[in-house]
This record gives sequence, structure tokens and C-alpha cells, in this order.
Amino acid sequence: MLNWYLQTAKNSDVVISSKIRLARNLSQFNFYIQDTKEILKLENLMQENLSQIGYGLRLIKLRDLDELTLQTLVEKGLITQNIAINKQKVSILINEEENICILINNKDHLRLQVFTSGLELEQITNLCIEIDEKLQEIFNISKSAKYGFLTACPTNVGTGMKISVLLHLPGLSRTNNLLKVIRFVSQFGIEISKENVQDIYKISNERTIGITEEDIVKNVQSIAEKIIEQEREARKILLKSGVELEDTIFRSYGILSNCKKISQNEAEELLSNVKLGTDLGILTNLTDSKIKKLYLYTKPANLIKYFGQELSFEEQEIKRAEIIKQITKD
Repeated sequence: MLNWYLQTAKNSDVVISSKIRLARNLSQFNFYIQDTKEILKLENLMQENLSQIGYGLRLIKLRDLDELTLQTLVEKGLITQNIAINKQKVSILINEEENICILINNKDHLRLQVFTSGLELEQITNLCIEIDEKLQEIFNISKSAKYGFLTACPTNVGTGMKISVLLHLPGLSRTNNLLKVIRFVSQFGIEISKENVQDIYKISNERTIGITEEDIVKNVQSIAEKIIEQEREARKILLKSGVELEDTIFRSYGILSNCKKISQNEAEELLSNVKLGTDLGILTNLTDSKIKKLYLYTKPANLIKYFGQELSFEEQEIKRAEIIKQITKD
């Protein structure tokens, strides 16, 4: 089965991926574990209970991974760059499909993450709550009758739930309507931020306390659906430019599919146009699945992993062009 980040799903034309994260802590440990003995004690506790937790999870100590493998996890969005830097004290519980990744000792003792392609919040919420209930059966989770789940960071107290949705918004961005969207979502306790990839933005909830998990999910789902609707309307406006839009898209595809070398930044910029063209039906020889492969395997670490050899910066640019040809021609 394909890993979640290579799968297509509902609203994949606009939504890249969705993630739910729950912050949980164990009563027998202090917050912010730094002591090596305590770190090992927490890791051993997780290892001993793996079969009870289930879901095909395996424990991986990040300090045992080489830098390249760590960076592939960062590029997939499973861990952050900061976690990779602090690898000595952080481990993960992860399944084969990589849609479940529980961070161990990253600020909180446990940070349960469930991922999906597209906008499938109900599906991943159900899975996330199911896993959370299993963890609460096995471990003594820190919880207050008044405040809810206790967390290392006060902003996570309560539900400990954080939902993030990555969206591709070239229509709103290029019709200069993005600022209106930012103002709109901020009224509902939703934060929107620009990612380091062309035309991709992240929305997430700000509140975790004084609100139920169900309300958080409904709120983010509702806002995401409104943004999707606005983005599709903005794309209709772009379509009215006719040959201008088509020229931009076909030029981008032409460079991507015929270049001999290309940088990551240029590839991502052109990929935004090509994804837009694919989603609008202007480019008919590509699919959402191919677009997802292009985004993943043009990133440096996953590119190097794919070819299984050390690559200099210039060699990466050459191999990036090579893999783009492979994916687009298949």
C-alpha cells in the first residue's frame, strides 16, 4: 500500500494534507525530560508496551539514524527540523504506512500524530481518538478535572489537540485575495501561515482549552471548506485569462520535463503551476499521484535516498531533472 503522502484523497486539488496532533504526558515523569536515565526509562516503557498499543508501531530512536534518513522524515513532515537537531532525546513510534507517528519526549512525553492526504478530518480524528483511548488505558496520563490534559506548554492545555491542514492556494495568491482570507479565518481562532513552498499555506487551530475536540474538528473543517470554495472560485478567475494561464502552465511543464538540471526552489515554483494545470484539466498527462511523487522526490534527502548514492549539490540538480522525467513520462 502507498504511504499516505503519495495517496490521493478528497479535495486533493486544493488540500495537500491534514494532520491531527494530541499532546499527552505521563504522571510518573516530570515535564521536559533532559536526564539521560529518564529518557531511557520513558523509551523502555514505550518499547515494553508496543504490542499492547498495536497498530504495527515500531520504536525508532532518532539518535540512531543517519542525517540523511532524518532529513527524509523532515521532508515528509513527520518530524520538524528542530526535532532532527535535538535527536539525542527524541524517539518515535511509527507504522509502515507512516500515517501514525508518535513523538516521544519532544517537549511533551507523547505527541500523537495522525496524517492523511487531502481533507479527511473525520477519518483521522476517529483513528487518533482510538489510539489516544488505548494510550490512556495503558498509561497513567496527566489530566486535571478542571483544565483537561496537562501539557508542557500552557497553550496546549485542555484537549491538547492541534489540527493542521496544508493547502495549495495559487488562485487566491495570484488574484490578490489571500489577505481577505487571512482576515476572515483569524476571526474564528484559526491561524494561517505561509510554508516554505510555492503557494502552499497552513491553517491550524489556536485554542485547545475551553473547547471540545469535536468543536475543534468542526471549526477547522468548516474553515478549510470555505477556503477550498474560495480557491476554486479564484481559479475560475484565473481561467478567464485564457492563453496567458495556459502559456504559464505549459512553459512550466516544458521546463520541468525537458531540463537537464534544476534547483529545488525552481522545481517547486514550476510544480505549483503544473499542479494547478493538472487540477484544472489543462495538463491531461499528469495525475495527482504523479504530482505528489514530484513534490517528494525533488526534495534533497528523498532524492538522494531514491538514487541510493551520495550526490553533490550540482549532481542533485542533474538527478532532480532525471527523476522528474521518469515520473512525468511513466
